[in-house]
Amino acid sequence: MTETVKAKIGFVSGGASSMPHYNSFLPMIPADIALDFQGLELYGSSLYEIGGKKELIVRRVSEFVATRRWDGVIVTAAPTEVLNPGLFDALQSALTVPFTTALHACVSALRVYAAPRVLLLTPFDARLNQLICEHLQKVGVTALAPHSFQELGVPKRMPPDEVFELTKKNLDAVGKVDAIYFQGAVLDPIKCLERIESELNATVVASNPAMFWYVLSKLKRAYPMAGYGRLMREWPELPA
Repeated sequence: MTETVKAKIGFVSGGASSMPHYNSFLPMIPADIALDFQGLELYGSSLYEIGGKKELIVRRVSEFVATRRWDGVIVTAAPTEVLNPGLFDALQSALTVPFTTALHACVSALRVYAAPRVLLLTPFDARLNQLICEHLQKVGVTALAPHSFQELGVPKRMPPDEVFELTKKNLDAVGKVDAIYFQGAVLDPIKCLERIESELNATVVASNPAMFWYVLSKLKRAYPMAGYGRLMREWPELPA
């Protein structure tokens, strides 16, 4: 018999509601948690199309919360936030349920592990990486982003072995950092998180697990689990 759902979480993308990289995230979801994937369809060939749409995003997310009866909300993708300055505060004013953005959850996880200096790995171009680095600097995190993809749009996914090698190469390039921060799940580290942490002796914060940990922690729920890196295994309390 299927376990009764105890929390329904909205998972909101600025693009489509269904993307292939969501599949690696699904095995992490406990039976009593329902994820409701919804896409705002605000960009097509370029992520930059989502810029300047803060009010629309807040209105649409608020409508989803009311009509789909969500207990919590995950608003994915750092580009959504850095291209719409003030988005987190606007969502905080509008929503009555726990929520997080990708950047907010990941910064919270970095604070748990006292990691103010990080290697930032994304599937984005240099301009977007710079915007993310500037955002992080304002909240006390120095991000080093030596790698960027020249073409933006939606880059192809990399298999786990390639993600590991990319991580190793860039970690060697930047030297000592406190953590590795993956932002943008198209560059999907989930299947190699354990390998990265063990072989490269590093703490990894990845956006999808961090958002999941954050919003469920806000709902006073905890699901420590093996196989998805330190954050999921330890499921620490949220920082004050």
